Amino acid sequence: MPKPSVLVAEELSPAGIALLEEDFEVRRVDGADRSQLLPALAGVDALIVRSATKVDAEALAAASNLQVVARAGVGLDNVDVDAATKAGVLVVNAPTSNIVSAAEQAINLLLASSRNTAPAHNALIKGEWKRSKYTGVELYDKTVGIVGLGRIGALVAQRLAAFETRIIAYDPFVQPSRAAQMGVEMVSLDELLRSSDFISIHLPKNKDTVGLIGDEALRKVKPNVRVINAARGGILDEDALYRALKEGRVGGAGIDVWAKEPCTDSPLFEFESVVVAPHLGASTEEAQEKAGTQVARSVKLALSGEFVPDAVNVQGGAVAEDVKPALPLTEKLGRIFTSLARGVASRVEVEVRGEIVAHDVKVLELAALKGVFLDVTEETVTFVNAPLLAKERGVEVTMTTSDDNSDWRNLVTVRGILPDGQRVSVSGTLTGPRHYEKLVEINGYDMEIGLSEHMAFFSYDDRPGIVGKVGALLGEAQINIAGMQVSRDQQGGKALITLTVDSAIPDDTLEEISKEIKSVSTRQVDLD
Repeated sequence: MPKPSVLVAEELSPAGIALLEEDFEVRRVDGADRSQLLPALAGVDALIVRSATKVDAEALAAASNLQVVARAGVGLDNVDVDAATKAGVLVVNAPTSNIVSAAEQAINLLLASSRNTAPAHNALIKGEWKRSKYTGVELYDKTVGIVGLGRIGALVAQRLAAFETRIIAYDPFVQPSRAAQMGVEMVSLDELLRSSDFISIHLPKNKDTVGLIGDEALRKVKPNVRVINAARGGILDEDALYRALKEGRVGGAGIDVWAKEPCTDSPLFEFESVVVAPHLGASTEEAQEKAGTQVARSVKLALSGEFVPDAVNVQGGAVAEDVKPALPLTEKLGRIFTSLARGVASRVEVEVRGEIVAHDVKVLELAALKGVFLDVTEETVTFVNAPLLAKERGVEVTMTTSDDNSDWRNLVTVRGILPDGQRVSVSGTLTGPRHYEKLVEINGYDMEIGLSEHMAFFSYDDRPGIVGKVGALLGEAQINIAGMQVSRDQQGGKALITLTVDSAIPDDTLEEISKEIKSVSTRQVDLD
């Protein structure tokens, strides 16, 4: 079998390339050149980009086999995530690759601003010794306001604590109790603006944050405040900052990011109190290597069909280690469910019971949906587009959880209602340290049988001799039975034979068995 192919469209760390080459054919192209990129996309399974390669609907259409787009960095401005989602293509980034580097850059700008490092350097190399002109201020006992207490903001707060500063923060999505654990006091934005000696911005850029620190905000600050932006250009209004500096309403600034990049000319450059950099927040050797290795690992997970925690167009986020083994089990239950239902249900419920619900198990709903649709559509079904497929087909999806489960340590059930009102249910569990997958219930019939690549189900009226007939007919067809479970609702009532076999049962053999035992329902599921 040929190896899956990965197209690397921009520079990637050697460590990332080495990880990819262990399992994949690695191709290279200049992603910024559309005339090279589009033909190179044909047949590739994964695409890795940075910021120069535009992954739009045209590029996605040119990549019919594409399963994953990986951005070796954080921002995704150059990737059409909606178009990728509709195409069933996973989009991943490296959200934690540069957080330490970005936090350190903010601290670097804050210190450089407080001690006038840049203008003092420039004066000295010109032969000017100006100690008195460039007197700075200490951080000790000052108030630092952090706007946005996410991962990077939290790292900045941790580092500032060593300077014995008072740290306050504004972030409507962080609970005060969580901030208190970090030694941070949560305040309103107005209070932060009024109280801070330094303000460091660490927000994502969106419609609510663009221009957040603008004219109105900069009229509320202390006249000696220094404003640091190492987050995203445009959150701090550069024109408003210029006016505030010109009028003496702001003491200084440290700017690493710009509303329009590259920025090589700005009115802010005229102020010695402003230290500037060309978006160097992620520009460390360590951050570049982390970005390369993180996306390489994500590509490996995606191409092996596993859940990718860093996917941006999949609900659920990081998956707990105790939940991961249940992903393939739940997907198989979804496939068995659809096979027994002989089509798509009008309503699907995923129920998870037992100790596992102490973790976030929302991802199991995605796994079940992936299995439900995997064998009934020509489209590639992934964790990404499974919810879209359900919505397009009018399938109502719900999920319930409970820590109350007396029979099994953990239990996953996929049940649903068909358009004709018929109900179908399939339940499974994992047992032992190796997480052995077992089927434990179908349509109310209790059982305990291991899942295998080839399974068959025969329902019939309970009577003697049926098991022998099924075994004899399979033997004649040279089909070896690996496991068998017979379940029934009552003696002489309805019964179900569940089989695991070493190879797929030919259709004519299935039909012969069905006629011989007068099966009410005969289904075969291939889970290979």
